[in-house]
Amino acid sequence: MLSQFPKTIQAGLSLRAEIVAPDYLAPEWSVTALLRGPSSIDLAATGEGGTHTFAVPGTQTAAYVAGRYAVSVRATNGADVFEIEAGAVEIAGDVAALEAGHDPRDHAERVLTAIEAVIEGRASKDQQSYTINGRTLVRTSIAELLQLRKTYQDEVAKLNSGGRHRRLLRRQVRVRM
Repeated sequence: MLSQFPKTIQAGLSLRAEIVAPDYLAPEWSVTALLRGPSSIDLAATGEGGTHTFAVPGTQTAAYVAGRYAVSVRATNGADVFEIEAGAVEIAGDVAALEAGHDPRDHAERVLTAIEAVIEGRASKDQQSYTINGRTLVRTSIAELLQLRKTYQDEVAKLNSGGRHRRLLRRQVRVRM
C-alpha cells in the first residue's frame, strides 16, 4: 500500500515526492521507483539523510503514457534490495495534448447519454420487432432500457461522488427509546 509515493500522477505536470526512510540513509542507500503498466518508467530519487526526493520535470512527465501502473519503491545498497512500499499508481493523460473536440466524459457518462437517446427515440415507435426481406430487427424493450439507464445513472452518481455514493432518500433509521 502506498503511503508516501503519490497514487496519481498528472502527465505534463512536474512530479515531486519525498520518501522518508530512516532505515535507508543516503548516500549509502539509493531509492528508486519502478512503474510498470502501459509503459515502463524508472525513477531515481536524490537522497539526503533518510529523505529521498523524486523530482521529475513536467517536460519529462508529458511523455508518460496514461493508465494504471504497478509501482515498487525500492532501496538499494550494492546487492541488497528492499521494498519500502508498493501499490498502484494512476497516470492521467496530459490535458495539453488533447485535441479539440475531445469528449472528457468517462464510459458510464457516454453510455448513459446513448441509452437516454435511444429511449427518447423510441417514445414514438410502437413496434418491438419487424421483418423486411427475411431480415428481422428486434428492439430492446423499454423496460430493459429503463433498467440499463438506472444502472448507469447509479454508476455515474458513484463516480461524481468520488466513490462515496450513498442513498439519501428512503433510508431507514431505527431509534430505540
